[in-house]
Amino acid sequence: MIRSAILTAAASLVALSGPSVAAPPSGAVRNIVLVHGAFADGSGWKAVATLLERDGYTVSIVQQPMTSLEDDVTATNRILDRQSGPAVLVGHSYGGGVITEAGNNPNVVSLVYVAAFAPDEGERLGPLTQSKPPATKGIAPTKDGFLLVDPTVFPADFAADVPLQEARFMAISQMPTAAKAFGTPITSPAWKTKPTWAIVATQDRMINPDLERMMYKRARATVTELRASHAVYVSQPRAVANIIEAAARAPR
Repeated sequence: MIRSAILTAAASLVALSGPSVAAPPSGAVRNIVLVHGAFADGSGWKAVATLLERDGYTVSIVQQPMTSLEDDVTATNRILDRQSGPAVLVGHSYGGGVITEAGNNPNVVSLVYVAAFAPDEGERLGPLTQSKPPATKGIAPTKDGFLLVDPTVFPADFAADVPLQEARFMAISQMPTAAKAFGTPITSPAWKTKPTWAIVATQDRMINPDLERMMYKRARATVTELRASHAVYVSQPRAVANIIEAAARAPR
């Protein structure tokens, strides 16, 4: 029992270890707003948020309702409007579609896409997904128009590099996502006017890594590729936090 507790504590320290970026200098962006993706919730950002706060940043996490793209953009703007100054807006997965619209908020100075969609004007996430289909076949609709990932394939398809017990909990606690959110066209992509960073998860089975590369190239993003699953923000929080901090520290 004691040995197990020690090993668990050691694993947690390893997950949060690695070289950190220096604390933000005077005048740098200090506010970070994190937006989760489909089939997840804001708690997945815990390790990233802990690292960012440790490095001197103020972190806010959006818990959008996942009932429509419009509702989720509204929820994100609600948090952005409360920021005390300029902010870096970060989105994972479907959250990339959300920040593409919400990133037009005047408090947003830059965007970070984490294994996320970065749609263009008029694009809808559903057809965009199918333009370069992902490996997963586990997404299915509910009777009332929401989408869920089959819990039996969730660990392998969503979080293959996350400890299995944690991945299984993510599977049974996933948030249903409105199918109509994937059919709503984007109106005004913020990446066209704001500096953009992006992470390609090279082992992603939820969004095709080649689709991520295509979207980030046209967004003229500063791209980092990480050997990771779709849940890269959970499995490699230090690497993800470093890229967010790079966006916060970049000259304006």
